[in-house]
Amino acid sequence: MKPLNKPYSLFSSLWSSSSYYSVLILVFVVPFFVISVLVCTSGSSSWTWRFGNKILETDYSSSRAVSTRSRPSQVLEAAEAHHINSSSSSKPNETTIHLLPHQIGEKQEMVWNDQGLGADEVNVTSASAVTIKRYSRLEKLEANLAGVRASIREAARVRNLTSTHEDPDYVPKGPIYRNANAFHRSYLEMERLFKIYVYEEGDPPIFHNGPCKSIYSTEGRFIHEMEMDNNIYKTTDPDEALVYFLPFSVVMLVQYLYASDSHNTDSIGRAVIDYVNVISDKHPFWNRSLGADHFMLSCHDWGPRTSSYVPHLYHKSIRVLCNANTSEGFNPSKDASFPEIHLRTGEIKGLVGGLSPSRRSILAFFAGRLHGHIRYLLLNEWKEKDQDVQVYDQLPHGVSYELMLKKSRFCLCPSGYEVASPRVVEAIYAECIPVLISDSYVPPFSDVLDWKSFSVQIQVEDIPNIKTILMGISQSQYLRMHRRVKQVQRHFVVNGPSKRFDVFNMIVHSIWLRRLNIRIEDQVE
Repeated sequence: MKPLNKPYSLFSSLWSSSSYYSVLILVFVVPFFVISVLVCTSGSSSWTWRFGNKILETDYSSSRAVSTRSRPSQVLEAAEAHHINSSSSSKPNETTIHLLPHQIGEKQEMVWNDQGLGADEVNVTSASAVTIKRYSRLEKLEANLAGVRASIREAARVRNLTSTHEDPDYVPKGPIYRNANAFHRSYLEMERLFKIYVYEEGDPPIFHNGPCKSIYSTEGRFIHEMEMDNNIYKTTDPDEALVYFLPFSVVMLVQYLYASDSHNTDSIGRAVIDYVNVISDKHPFWNRSLGADHFMLSCHDWGPRTSSYVPHLYHKSIRVLCNANTSEGFNPSKDASFPEIHLRTGEIKGLVGGLSPSRRSILAFFAGRLHGHIRYLLLNEWKEKDQDVQVYDQLPHGVSYELMLKKSRFCLCPSGYEVASPRVVEAIYAECIPVLISDSYVPPFSDVLDWKSFSVQIQVEDIPNIKTILMGISQSQYLRMHRRVKQVQRHFVVNGPSKRFDVFNMIVHSIWLRRLNIRIEDQVE
């Protein structure tokens, strides 16, 4: 039996050769050739990451960022980018890993952080080293938001009246929305990503507390809802938050600190100044953004005035206000309007519903005291003068205010001393078409809802023409508006605990949209 042959060896064959020159060629020429190839293949090219077929980036000047909404299922492929500097970096947040010769040419992969929040950028800077850019948590959060902005812009291109996104609870549709698909995409992203940190500093009753049984009830109910442990938006980790809530109640500040009839609100202002000083000394977040990712909320008429004691709170922070008056500093791009809801008894059940259109015998209705210039004009023009347009400063004895709303086709909602009025939501609850009579008022959720589709807006100078304007609306148009009012009710209903798409979630969505309007950067040490 013949012995087994030894495996063929290139090197053993070489050394057994009788050709001396062949050995010299292999020993000196081949290595020289290999080294030349390696040198030629290195150069000024570096690598960045391409997601799908588009390079995703943000406005960071130091690096490219990638969208980190979730670990992508698409293939991540390296794309050459000749314009990026290929030299190795010695910055603290970058790590250079030197590769062994046998590792060169291995497939490069995206480096994910432990929590799956986002990706670090991998730059191949030479044939023997890889530079990994370590992003901070804030940069990763901002990269998430960059991806969200892109997804909402993409959804906004769909002009269908019905959202294309699936939802087990509700699919936005119809002309009550400016763009149903964009709103739905934004709302779903909010539920997935939005986290709010509520500062723990401050004690009740002024902080972490608010009225739930008054004309200012939305202020109190929002504060209480935010304090609940099962709130999906609330986080106890401030580093994962996208916004920070200043949980003071202007209503409570007025109740406990304001000296009646003094017309001096400095004590209220000092309390807010002290609070901002406390949280800015104890936490880094206010100073990092100068308050731009912080928000306050107030349904009191003095909400704007209270915020003015802290200039950054007034000019930079998100102010969620019932008194959404653009002539008094309300800025719709950073401030959010939210509805004034009068819960007389604190009860939130049984508030919605009204008579069918065929049983509504009153064209237009209003009842309210003389309270500001617009109401003076309305009462002076229409008070107890017309059976179709029934206007009262005080209802006759035995007449139910709620029943009058439910019997009317249109409900007049004039501003008082301030622009907001609880009558807007009262009309929506009663399935009565709201007629907004105001100057410089931004209605709640205007970035999402098309108020012209389910309400009538009358200029102050047209108060004498109210009957003519309303009589000019055809029966078919009125019926369409009535159906839309019933549809939009879900966005103004108060629930305890909150339900998807209700008034609490719509307020949060307004804050979410304002946060999408800004980018926050880490402080430079």
